[in-house]
Amino acid sequence: MIALFAVVCFVTFSYAKINIPLPAGSMISIHVANAVVVLCALLLDGRSGGLAGAIGLSIADILDPVYFISAPKTFFLKFCIGLIAGTLAHRYFHLKELKDTKKISKACIVSAAIALAFNVIASPLIGYVFDRFILGITDVSANLILAWSSGVTLFNAVVCVFVAWGLYMLLYKSFKRYTKDLYQ
Repeated sequence: MIALFAVVCFVTFSYAKINIPLPAGSMISIHVANAVVVLCALLLDGRSGGLAGAIGLSIADILDPVYFISAPKTFFLKFCIGLIAGTLAHRYFHLKELKDTKKISKACIVSAAIALAFNVIASPLIGYVFDRFILGITDVSANLILAWSSGVTLFNAVVCVFVAWGLYMLLYKSFKRYTKDLYQ
């Protein structure tokens, strides 16, 4: 299942994104691949969601010359997104035991929102440190990249919360039946 979700993350990012060029040859994109990371964490668990996102999106970065250099950052951030979303959903909300649709929706939205809020804060900051101190991008360019990436990351996060929630609500009953049959 981790491999399947990693492939979905890879395909979603590689073929369904809008690239936005930034100074110093940098790039940021509007995409919903983080929603797939969260979906995996909600359907399976945090470690599985994190690994699927980390593997699939890091491979997507490695194979794209524009994002190649950001693969280590991607691996860390996507693993954290899945881990946070899954841990909250399953340990705090006990998502798999919930029966009430409103409680399921709340658990999904809150778990996704907190995990993606982490990304909204961590991604631009880690990116800034990486660009400024490892790649040596000038201070003005690094500040501009930070501002743009913060806005785009926030936009992606808001969209991904609702995409992950919607997909989970569509899939969770079928997924429970499938996995129950698969593991018996």
